[in-house]
Amino acid sequence: MNNQDNNTLIIKPKSSLLDINFKELWQYKDLLFLLVRRDFVSVYKQTILGPVWFFIQPLLTTATFTLVFSKMANISTDGIPAPLFYLIGVTFWSYFSTCLTGTSATFVNNAAVFGKVYFPRLIMPLSIVISSLFKLSIQFIMLLIGWIYYMITELSVFSNFTILLLPLYIILMAGLGLGFGIILSSVTTKYKDFSFLVGFGIQLLMYATPIIYPLSLIKNPKIVVLVSLNPMTGLIEGIKYGLTGHGIFDLGLLAYSLVFTIVLLFVGVIIFNKVEKSFIDTV
Repeated sequence: MNNQDNNTLIIKPKSSLLDINFKELWQYKDLLFLLVRRDFVSVYKQTILGPVWFFIQPLLTTATFTLVFSKMANISTDGIPAPLFYLIGVTFWSYFSTCLTGTSATFVNNAAVFGKVYFPRLIMPLSIVISSLFKLSIQFIMLLIGWIYYMITELSVFSNFTILLLPLYIILMAGLGLGFGIILSSVTTKYKDFSFLVGFGIQLLMYATPIIYPLSLIKNPKIVVLVSLNPMTGLIEGIKYGLTGHGIFDLGLLAYSLVFTIVLLFVGVIIFNKVEKSFIDTV
């Protein structure tokens, strides 16, 4: 009887929208790691160059941005060498956008699995965020090489103590990508139109983030306020400041991004919990 009791799984309906069983998430950690491995390996599994694409994509994007925005459009990079300026922005923006895009299709892409097997549904978007973190780690090595090169060759590039906040910046980016993603995933189960707007919306949001231009380039106070309302602005500017000594480090912007992320995740989990009860009828 004891063995039978130990092998019995009791699935109960959630008592409230805030009912998040973190213990249960931990119990399914093996599934989480399996999904992380699947997400990481499957991306370039049938390609010739494989993981080399992790390096090629940001390098090509950086080269394009340097040519178009720095050389042709002559947009200032605020004292940072143009290739390093764009490589920093591209590397970290890629992580955020990958998290958002991947998690935004959680319900639609996994409807068949969700309808047959029980496990905490948050495992799926969490696996995407974590697997994308491995991709970021690989690309960050390339960024470090470029950063060290310019640290040696350019006197204008120097790091400072705020570089210690880098793990916090990455966690907040992951939280923003996860929060926006699970909200969009929940909405697209009923309104499929939103799935077509995700890619377009991410592109627009990138131009509203200091990726191809520094925040200091904006002289209109009203536009500065609008751009600062983007929670990614303070994070990108903070990373650039920590790595190069140039840019804007503002504790107010960092606090805003932190509060925004917490609220976004809170709202996102509520909506996610509500939709997961009946999404299978609408997908």
